[in-house]
Order: sequence, then C-alpha cells, then structure tokens
Amino acid sequence: MKKIITILTLFFLFNSCSVDSGPNYLYEVLPTESVDIPAEFTLGGIYPITIRYNRPTSCHYFNGLYYDKHLNIRTIAIESAVEQRDNCQDLDAAAAADEYTFNFEVTSNGTYHFKFWQGKDDQGNDIFLEYEVPVN
Repeated sequence: MKKIITILTLFFLFNSCSVDSGPNYLYEVLPTESVDIPAEFTLGGIYPITIRYNRPTSCHYFNGLYYDKHLNIRTIAIESAVEQRDNCQDLDAAAAADEYTFNFEVTSNGTYHFKFWQGKDDQGNDIFLEYEVPVN
C-alpha cells in the first residue's frame, strides 16, 4: 500500500509541475530622441519632464524608467520589455513614436545635471543628451 501511495504521489507531483508557456521577455534600454525639461527650477517645486523615444517593434513595451542619481547628477533612460515571439513587426515612424512624463521634485540647491541616454557611439561609449538646470 505504501508503494502505491508513493507512486501516486510522485505521479501527481511530476504532473503538477509544468513549464510556463506564457510570454518570455528580454529587457532593453531605448535611446532618448528628445526631452521637454524646464529651463530652471525652484527649490521644493515639482516639475514634469517628458522624454520622447521610439519603440523599434510591436514587441517593445514601456517597462519603466532607469533612474540613477549621484549628488545633483541624474542619469535617465527608458527601459523596455521586449516580448520574445516570432510575429514582431517593425514600426513606422508614426507608430514607433512614444513618450513618457514623470514628475521631478527639486530637493537641493545648486544646478541639476541631467543625462538622458541616447545610445552608443562607434567605439561603444555611451552618449547622452545633457541639460544643466539651475535652482533659483
């Protein structure tokens, strides 16, 4: 009887484990095309910043914002989830264009230095769209 229970338990255990057949994703950082950012800030203020970028295919989806801060330097990029499937379509310019707006809270004096990732140059070095925004 113990053997039958053990065999049935193992049978149900192995049959209950299945490989997830849901979508698989990779993650990419997409280059910034342009940015709408204020020319100056006021301490304690909250300001919208809009980043424009292009989705290369129909399988690219906005996943979040890469945001790194060090003192008054902010490095920012668009994170994209890329669904791994066979029927991804390249997007034309109108369909590819997208934007994301976030609110930036000014918490320190001085000048903020924003670096928006735009891709890599021929030598593989990161290139950035950079803005200096003073706090008045």
